[in-house]
Amino acid sequence: MPLSRTIRRRLVPYVLALPAAVLLAVFFYGVANGVLQGFGIMPFLGRTDFTLDYYVQVFARSDLKDSVSYSLYLAAVSSVLAVVGGVALAGFMTRARSGRFVRLVGIRLPLMVMHALVALAVICLFAGSGLVPRLMCWLGLAQDPGSVVSVVGASSGWGIIAVYLWKEVPFVAFCTASIMMNISSSLGEASSTLGAGPLRSFFEVTLPLCKGAVAKAFLVVFAFAFGSYEVPFLLGPTLPKALPVLAYIEFQDPDILNRCYAMALNGVMALICTVLAVAYFAIVQRERKER
Repeated sequence: MPLSRTIRRRLVPYVLALPAAVLLAVFFYGVANGVLQGFGIMPFLGRTDFTLDYYVQVFARSDLKDSVSYSLYLAAVSSVLAVVGGVALAGFMTRARSGRFVRLVGIRLPLMVMHALVALAVICLFAGSGLVPRLMCWLGLAQDPGSVVSVVGASSGWGIIAVYLWKEVPFVAFCTASIMMNISSSLGEASSTLGAGPLRSFFEVTLPLCKGAVAKAFLVVFAFAFGSYEVPFLLGPTLPKALPVLAYIEFQDPDILNRCYAMALNGVMALICTVLAVAYFAIVQRERKER
């Protein structure tokens, strides 16, 4: 009896970890399959020869540079604004010692709402026939709803950026607020004694102590905004298309062999995201050395 109990205790952790292991196996299988298809390897179609032709075709596209630049623009602008807004929100919540309701409305609720729903809400509110243009027309601020700049298809991408900020600002605040709340109050008191005001104390004492968390949050937000396709697909312009949208359209081609071309486009995205992952790992390693 004691032997069977010992065996059970040893097996329980592995049994509990089995669902996660299955999900990881499916994930890595999908990644490996996508990488191989980018190099033209599709065994179920009898294509087993390694080739770089699809990557050559991808880099020869005339619109690839515009797509990559547009995706980087959306990711960079939304990430910078998210960091500024998230740090400001975290600073406000820390200084005000916010309660559960403020944390729910400021952080938890936006994080629970998916981007696609926010994008649909933005379309209903700010599209050419949305609620806001109609209200502006009723107030006499616009001649007709069609004269108001629509978020759908705007080359500036401000509608896409606004949707990203809905969740990215709370995410950055979530990553930094816990660190700000745990900073010793004696540091703020020391800076005040030396003549620093609240704003200067925040920028010269509190914020430098959170720079690692801010940098990591920026990289995570940047990678997500760069690789996300649903929001640019719903709100993006016809040209240039964001790189994830371009890959999605190529993947939807009826010709199954075109999937190799789509996976090559995904390979370009994966390369850029790998650079971001290496930068994230470098920041983590530097923080460990500083500790």
